[in-house]
Amino acid sequence: MITTAVSIALYVIALAMAMSLWRLLRGPTLPDRILALDTLSINTIALLVLYGIHAGSSVYFEAALIIAMLSFVGTVALSKYVMRRDIVE
Repeated sequence: MITTAVSIALYVIALAMAMSLWRLLRGPTLPDRILALDTLSINTIALLVLYGIHAGSSVYFEAALIIAMLSFVGTVALSKYVMRRDIVE
């Protein structure tokens, strides 16, 4: 039962990733693309956690944590660049 739910969730997250990728490529403005990139990273984290549950391995949880930290820093840096056109103050 739980493996069926995880499998369905994996497919739903993959669909959400495809839609985020579409918005990333076709976004009309730069803030839309930054938001799509952030959403894509969140979906990647969810996919890794779900796959870690499915595989029964903790390595995927550690990879999800690393991606979460890097995507947060990347989103902040991109947003700051869009607002001020300078990352370092």
